[in-house]
Amino acid sequence: MDSFVSTYVWPAAIMIGQSLLLLVALLVFIAYILLADRKIWAAVQMRRGPNVVGPWGLFQSFADLLKFVFKEPVIPAGANKGVFLLAPLVSVTLALATWAVVPVADNWVVANINVGILYIFAISSLEVYGIIMGGWASNSKYPFLGALRSAAQMVSYEVSIGLVIVTVLLCVGSLNLTDIVYAQRDGLGTMAGLPNSFLDWHWLALFPMFVIFFISALAETNRPPFDLPEAESELVAGFMVEYGSTPYMMFMLGEYAAIVLMCAMTTILFLGGWLPPVDVWFLNWVPGIIWFVLKASMVFFMFAMVKAFVPRYRYDQLMRLGWKVFLPLSLAMVIIVAFVLKIMGWA
Repeated sequence: MDSFVSTYVWPAAIMIGQSLLLLVALLVFIAYILLADRKIWAAVQMRRGPNVVGPWGLFQSFADLLKFVFKEPVIPAGANKGVFLLAPLVSVTLALATWAVVPVADNWVVANINVGILYIFAISSLEVYGIIMGGWASNSKYPFLGALRSAAQMVSYEVSIGLVIVTVLLCVGSLNLTDIVYAQRDGLGTMAGLPNSFLDWHWLALFPMFVIFFISALAETNRPPFDLPEAESELVAGFMVEYGSTPYMMFMLGEYAAIVLMCAMTTILFLGGWLPPVDVWFLNWVPGIIWFVLKASMVFFMFAMVKAFVPRYRYDQLMRLGWKVFLPLSLAMVIIVAFVLKIMGWA
């Protein structure tokens, strides 16, 4: 009995505790990321943004949560009620499940599996099913059209994201996310005789891939200027037209969880994860989680600023960018990176 408890019960209890702690921290972070998104957008337009609920509007997201929870959900009469309610649950569950393998600091990860990058790619690819289910179950043409748009968009840009990840994996030689961060301790900077710094991170050696990944992440998460599934002037709210109250909130929570995941993946793949910008003693004293959160927040700030100054694409432009520009470029970069690694003997 003691061996059973020590082998199965305690590890399971520890993993459940770690998962709950991660989810609570992630949900609070998403609440303030959502507030930051609104504040940045307001600052660009020279207005205040949310500033009433709590000091400087810090409790606005929690007030919105209470509003959504206490509103009565309205289900269209012709909708498939089971699938209609299941769709937002599928969307938010998959978006949160991907965080199980994301290391936010050294040894700070729920499941440090050797195929972490494949797990994230597989689970994030399934998120499109929640969107399709929501659009189809609404039994209305506008939500269904929005769901089809979103499905086509997500599938198109996942191809580019996959090829970008392949170039990183060629440089690292591992599918483990922790190993990808460790691999950025050495790079172009150390080859030039400099101490370990941000010049060793993959953003410099793989700069075209960094740009493609960032833009593809915008399209993958339906962020402006690629928010075609929810284009207000064309589709009202896309696949979420018939949703309100808690189901609508769950869709939005899943969307922002996916956005924060893309910020975290950008940080891990290209910005050194939890590594400090320069390997000096006083920066090494700062906990790795602080560097990780700062870098992910910086990437989200870039996400928010793109919304402010880039006009929305037409749908044909969106598809052309994904299939005729990013796909050939990323495929060519895979070949070039593999060739350089082989010629230089770095493989």
